[in-house]
Order: sequence, then structure tokens, then C-alpha cells
Amino acid sequence: MQTACMVGPNFKSPPSPRVHKYTETPLAKKTAAVPASGGAAQTFRQDKDIPLLWWELFHSKQINQLIKMGLINSPNLAAASAALKKAQQNWKAQIGSSLLPAVDGAFGIERQQYSTVQIGQNSSSTFNLFNPLINVSYTFDFFGQARRQIESLKAQVDYQQFQLIAAQLTLTSNIVTSSITVASYRAQIQATKKLIKVEQDILDILHKQYKIGGVSKENILTQISTLEQTKALLPPLELSLSQTKHTLSALVGGFPEQALPEIELESLHLPTDLPLTMPSRLVRQRPDIRAAEALLHSACAEIGVATAQLFPQVTLTGNEGWLSNTWQNLFTSTNNVWSLGLQVAQPIFKGNSLRAQRRAAIANFQEFAAQYKQTVLEAFQNVADVLKAIEQDALLYKIEVKADNAARASLELAIQQYRLGGVDYLSLLNAQQQYLTVHLKRINVQATRYQDSAALFQALGGGWWQKPACIQPCS
Repeated sequence: MQTACMVGPNFKSPPSPRVHKYTETPLAKKTAAVPASGGAAQTFRQDKDIPLLWWELFHSKQINQLIKMGLINSPNLAAASAALKKAQQNWKAQIGSSLLPAVDGAFGIERQQYSTVQIGQNSSSTFNLFNPLINVSYTFDFFGQARRQIESLKAQVDYQQFQLIAAQLTLTSNIVTSSITVASYRAQIQATKKLIKVEQDILDILHKQYKIGGVSKENILTQISTLEQTKALLPPLELSLSQTKHTLSALVGGFPEQALPEIELESLHLPTDLPLTMPSRLVRQRPDIRAAEALLHSACAEIGVATAQLFPQVTLTGNEGWLSNTWQNLFTSTNNVWSLGLQVAQPIFKGNSLRAQRRAAIANFQEFAAQYKQTVLEAFQNVADVLKAIEQDALLYKIEVKADNAARASLELAIQQYRLGGVDYLSLLNAQQQYLTVHLKRINVQATRYQDSAALFQALGGGWWQKPACIQPCS
């Protein structure tokens, strides 16, 4: 039995911020472009929704395979899923214990002996006592304490649901960015090895020229030093590659010894149409914001629980059973026993503890309200940072590609002219060093462009709302 009265505030979702854009200055309709791998222009599309499987936009079977492995094997997802199931069962248990009568059954059998000396007889009597009994109790929820507790636990279910979604989004994003990082390190290692071969060829030329007196010993030593310095770049790159692969193995639920699919940076596709959620919708799409809102809802319901404790509790109790010393005539009307009672409990004096608990619940709500606002602010900052990174890194990549092309052409020309005696060794050395620096930087910026795109999909919520209804957050 329930009544319509529930004390305490009714929760309302916080309104969306009155924000019309993410950045102070308007974004360009298209990013800078350059005719090179990963150099396509990207367009921000407010009419385009985030696809559920957004990582497929990179056109990489290897990344798709890694994400499938991670979603199946990740212990973090398993833990988040178990936490959700626990919250769901706690919610269901509270519904059963609070809104329905409690019915218990008991059956007692006793054998007793008593003395008859006190009534002048020198004997004793022994008998059996059979007592089946059913107890029923129900606490009326006149002021909504039970329903507020259920509401709070329901909000905890929503919180754990959004925590699971956030864990899935974090996992997929980390797998994508780690995969791109692995591809970047592999490309840098390949480029460094190619340059080592070029520098070794130059050293061989110097040795030949030294034999005929064309160059000094100093030139040879300088080239050896340059070659060894370039070789010295490989161990840190190999270490970083191994460590990132170990991280990737852990993300997909495997051990470092596990072989992972090989990903080449040049094989990745840069998404050209980027969805840009309206700012007013961001708070409904980010799982971290929705999780913070669920905690706020739970705290709001707890105010109602604390308020209801200030009011009387009315409990109806009843029992019925039978009491007999013989089994044969146990269930007869003459042996039937029953009772019915009504109990009203009103807190009178508890050292002001109940009111203090209510004030604590209000303060707890205010704490979660502030945390919710902070989560929203950080979410908008995250989106703004990513949008600017996409814009500026596209421009930077265009510059780096042009610089890389020029440096490569300069090195090739310097090698040709040096063989013909057109330039001195110092000019050739400068061309080598410049090309190495510029080319590795180009690879880094190219990888960053892919990672920026992945970061945008994560910052906008990852498209979880397009999942089947069976795994949507509870409502």
C-alpha cells in the first residue's frame, strides 16, 4: 500500500548551459589540406551524428580487430559490468523489501515435562507442543521514505550504467590512440633506418675520397659521429614502441608476449566529415556528465529519505497459527490462535541527530551539484581543446609536409652535387641533419592528426546512445 505523499525535493535534471559555441573564435568550415597521406581537409558537420562504431572511420581492420578483443577481454569492462549488476540487484531488493508485505512462516515442535508435586501429587507429566505460525508485517510508506530509498538506488543503477559506458568509451579511445602511436613509432623507426643507410652510403663515399686525398680525416670522423648519433635514435624509439605495444596488449586483455596486428601509419584513413554536436546536446551525450547527474539525483533522493525519518512510521503486524499438544487435532478451530496489531513510532528526542542527518544530506546534494558543474565545465573545455587541436594541427601538418618535401629534395640534391664536387661536405652534413629533424616531426604531426580525430569522438560522447535499447541506461 502506498500513498501519494513523498517528502523531500523532486529531482529535475540540470538545464543545459546557455552556450552556443565551443570556442571564442569561430571555427573554419574546413581545416587546412595538403596533398599527402593524412593531409585531407576535415569538415565540421553539425548535421552529422557520431556513428556507434566510430573507429571504423579510420578504415583499419587491425584497429577493428583490437577493439573487438578489448571489448571482449578487458577486466575493467568486466568489473564495471559487475558493478552495474550489483546496483541493479540492490535496487530490486529494496523494491521487494520496502513496497511489499513481509511474510514469514515458522513451525515449532517442543516436548516438555513438568512436576505435579506442588499440587500434592508425586508424579510428573510429559507432553508435546506443536505450533505452526505465519507472521505478516507491513510498514506504510505514508511519507515516502521507502520510495525515496528506491529512487536513490535507481539513480545508483543509472550511475553504474554510465560508468560502464564511460569505461567502454575510454577503452576504445585508448586502443585507437595507442594503435596510432604504435604506427607512428614504427614509421619513425623505418625512416631512421633509411636515413642510416643514406648516411652509411655517404660515409663510404668519404672513405673513397679520403684514399685519393679528396677529403680530410676530419670529414670522415664528423660523418661517423653523425651516423652514430642517428643510430642512437633507434634504441629510445624501439623502447617506446615496445612499451606502447605492452600498453596496447593490456588494453585488449592480453599479456605483453601476445602478438598484435601490425598497423602501418600510411594505411590509416583520416575521417573527413567530423560530427560536431550542438553545445546544448553535449550534456546528454557525455557519459561522465550523465554519471555526475545520476549521483546528483541519488543525493537529492537521500534528502527525502532523511526528511521522512522525522515523521511517524506506521507498521501493521499480524500472525496466525495453531497450538496443540497432539498432531491429530492441530488444525482445528479450537486450536487456532491469531493476533493483529498496529504500531506507530514517532521520533521524540534523538539529540537532534535526525535533523543533523537531513542537513548533511542537503550538504551532500550541494557537493554533488558543484561536482556536476565542474564536470560540465571540463567537458566543454575538452571539446574546445580538441577542436582547436584539429584546426591547428592540420595547419601545422601542411607546413611540415612542405618542409619535409623541401628537406628531402635538398638532401637528394646535396648528395648528387657532392658526388660531382659541386658542394662541400658541410653543406651535405647540414642537409642530412635538417632532413632527419623535419621528417621525424612530420611523422609525429601526421599521427597527431589521427589522434585528434579520435579525441573528438571521445569528447563528444562516442555515439553510445545509438546502442540497442537493452543496454541503454535505465530511465
